[in-house]
Amino acid sequence: MELQVKKQGKYTYIDEGQGEVMLLLHGLFGALSNWKDVVNAFSDRYRVVIPMMPIYELSPHKAGIDSLTKFIADFIEDFDLHDLTLLGNSLGGHIALNYTLHYPERVKRLVLTGSSGLFENTMGGSYPKRGSYDYIKERVEYTFYDPATATPELVEEVFNVTRSIPKCMNIVAIAKSAQRHNMAKDLPNIKVPTLLIWGLNDTITPPHVAHDFARLLPNAELKFIDKCCHAPMMERPEKFNSILEQFLQKTKETALRLHDS
Repeated sequence: MELQVKKQGKYTYIDEGQGEVMLLLHGLFGALSNWKDVVNAFSDRYRVVIPMMPIYELSPHKAGIDSLTKFIADFIEDFDLHDLTLLGNSLGGHIALNYTLHYPERVKRLVLTGSSGLFENTMGGSYPKRGSYDYIKERVEYTFYDPATATPELVEEVFNVTRSIPKCMNIVAIAKSAQRHNMAKDLPNIKVPTLLIWGLNDTITPPHVAHDFARLLPNAELKFIDKCCHAPMMERPEKFNSILEQFLQKTKETALRLHDS
């Protein structure tokens, strides 16, 4: 299914299906299309919503975790979304955690994959280098276990972003904000059921980061996907969706038992 991008006011987003809301948040170099396999797998029984975060539209001195969290909070409020299943990849996971910390009444469950918030190797340990296609290609491939997952279209998209000085400034500002905004002390206060789906070969947020999240979040379960790096929903979509489906069913049954008791 081809994803239909919608615009309303300051928001660019995807909104497919009906029912319980799944809100998906992309990463720093992410795009709405990163989640296409999740949309295709779940929009027949969930309302799947993906807002485009204004990573390049923010002024550099405001580009950071708090501004992006406020943007998502405004989006959720303006669209009157409740009882969310909130999914986030990389930076999107960080925003999902920060939002849940401040608005726990809106979030039913969390799903994090390759999330920042504790530790990450930004762009594989370095910031974007402008003007070098080969360098950008190498860095994008570094995000995946199988370099072939980094399609020419994806590499070209990232390369075009890094050719813009203002966009590079925002990327650096947000990456530094994410590194400063360590959530270790906050995670024990996030009580919602949380699923951690992690690439066993993640080079950006390595497996030890996933174990730290599992240890600090009170109600978390951790699942690894082998031969998979930083974006499991793109690289191993069938396995990712299978693990997600099991979690959704299990937490739904738990909620029903609690409601009936």
